[in-house]
Amino acid sequence: MRGVRYLAPAVLAGALLASPAFAADIHGVWLTESKAAHVEIYKCPDATNGPVCGRIVRLLDPKGADGKPVKPEDAVDHRNPDANLRTRKVLQMVFLYGFKPTATAGSFEEGAIYSAEDGKIYRANLSLQADGTLRLRGYVGAPILGKTQIWTRVK
Repeated sequence: MRGVRYLAPAVLAGALLASPAFAADIHGVWLTESKAAHVEIYKCPDATNGPVCGRIVRLLDPKGADGKPVKPEDAVDHRNPDANLRTRKVLQMVFLYGFKPTATAGSFEEGAIYSAEDGKIYRANLSLQADGTLRLRGYVGAPILGKTQIWTRVK
């Protein structure tokens, strides 16, 4: 009987880890499709920014304004249209925000994504896919006028 008492919590813990709610958790670190950065998706500290935010936590082979390699900690937002923001560091920069949850677990819509590659802000949707990847759709106007990227979870 003692074995049964210890087995029940282990079975319950296994069931929770395999549950759809756990599988639908988009929080964590993701490798972008271009393999240029690791992005952390986390709970926004300020609820006015939505339930999930994203920040750059690692840069892979960053370049400066002149196109030459720079240290990740020295990379700045040199394409920002606001001259006052062109010297801000890219590492730890929050660039995903303002999302609304959908009825589907692990899916968020009508958020914003700032692209340091062109200095523009786009509307965006995020959704965890059945294969464990994260689908990001950035768009202008309607979601059909945009681009989709697939990010993979960093383990």
